[in-house]
Amino acid sequence: MAKMTNVWILGVVFVTGVSVLSSAAVAQKYDIWLGTSSSKLSRGIYHCQLDAKEGVLSDSRLVAEIVGPGFLALHPRKSHLYAVGQLNGEPCVAAYRIVSTGAEAALELSDQEAIGGGRGTHLSVHPSAKMLITAQYSGGTVATFALEEDGSIAQRTGLIPHEGGSGVVANRQESPHPHWAGFSPDGRYAFVPDLGLDQVVIYRVELDKATVAPHGKADVPPGSGPRHMKFHPNGRWAYVLNELTLTVSLFDYNAEEGTMTMRETVPTVPPEELAKEKFVSASEIRIHPNGKFVYTANRGHDTISVFAIQSDGRLERLQIEPVRGATPRNFNLSPDGHWLVVGGQDSHTLTAFAVDEATGRITYNGSVISTPSPICVLFHQE
Repeated sequence: MAKMTNVWILGVVFVTGVSVLSSAAVAQKYDIWLGTSSSKLSRGIYHCQLDAKEGVLSDSRLVAEIVGPGFLALHPRKSHLYAVGQLNGEPCVAAYRIVSTGAEAALELSDQEAIGGGRGTHLSVHPSAKMLITAQYSGGTVATFALEEDGSIAQRTGLIPHEGGSGVVANRQESPHPHWAGFSPDGRYAFVPDLGLDQVVIYRVELDKATVAPHGKADVPPGSGPRHMKFHPNGRWAYVLNELTLTVSLFDYNAEEGTMTMRETVPTVPPEELAKEKFVSASEIRIHPNGKFVYTANRGHDTISVFAIQSDGRLERLQIEPVRGATPRNFNLSPDGHWLVVGGQDSHTLTAFAVDEATGRITYNGSVISTPSPICVLFHQE
C-alpha cells in the first residue's frame, strides 16, 4: 500500500559534514474517509484531506460505490477499510483494500459478507485484528465476523438477537435497537448501547472463536436511549451518549470484571434551549486525545457541546457551538487534537473547527466543503 496519508517534512542536521535526519516530523495533511447515508446524492464512500496546519478541507471525491455505507472502521494495520452498507441489494460488511491514500486515494473491494440480521448501523474492529463486530439498529441484532491475517473477512461467526424494550418512549423503545458496538481498551469485552432497551449490553470476547458471549449489562436512566459510548484514555471511565434525552452518562468501569457503574448523567444542552426546537436528537460523542475534554453533537439544535473532564471524571459544560450546517450526525477529532470536523447530513457539508487544546473550546475556521450526506467522519493516520 502506498503510504501517502501524510506528507512528511524531515529536518536535516549537519554534524561534522555528515547529513543526519532529525526525529522531528510534521504531518501536513490528514486523509478522511466519509461514510454516507443512502440519499439521492450519495453514491458511496468519499475521501478528502485536511491540511494539518491551516485546517483547510480539500474537495471530496467518490472512492467506492456502495449503498448507504453509514459507518466505517479501519484495520489496525491500515491495510483495509470496512463499511456496513448494501451491495447487490444485500445488507453486508464490505472490506476494501486501501490501494493508496493522499490526493489520489483509492479503494479496491476485497470481499463482502452478508450480515443476515438486518442492515448494519455501526461496526468496530477488535484490537487484535482477528475479528469485527456490527450492530443492527432495525434488526435488533449484533453480529461478529472473523478476519483473515491479510485483513479480508473469513466468515460470519455469530448473530445474537437482543430482546425486549423499555417501552418508555413510544415508537422508539418498543423493541431492541443496538446502535453502537465496540471493545474495551484491553479487548476482553464488547459493549453494545441499545437505544430500545435503555441498556449497554456487555459481552465477553471469545477471541479463539472470533465471537462474543453474554456477560452483563449496565442501565441508563429510563427513556434515555443510549446511542454511542467512548472509554477515557485512563481506562477507568466510560461515557455513554443518550440520544433521546440528549444527555451523557458517566460510568466507572472495572476492567478486571468487565462491569460498569453509573455515577452521573448531565444534559448536553439546557432543556429550555431544546424546548425551542421541533426535533432534537444526540448523535456522537468523542474524547480529546489529551483526555481532558468530551465533545457531543446535537441534531436539531445543530450544535457541538464541549465539556471539561474533572479530576474525578465528572463533566462541566464549557461551550455550545453551532456547526454551520444541518443535522450533525457525526464528527471527529484529528489525531493531533488540533481540529474537529463535522459532517452535516442534511446540509451535505463538512466543516472544520480549530480546537484550543488548553481550554477545549472550538472555533469555526471558515473551511467548509460540499459532500453528499456525510454520516461518518474517519481520520486515517499511518
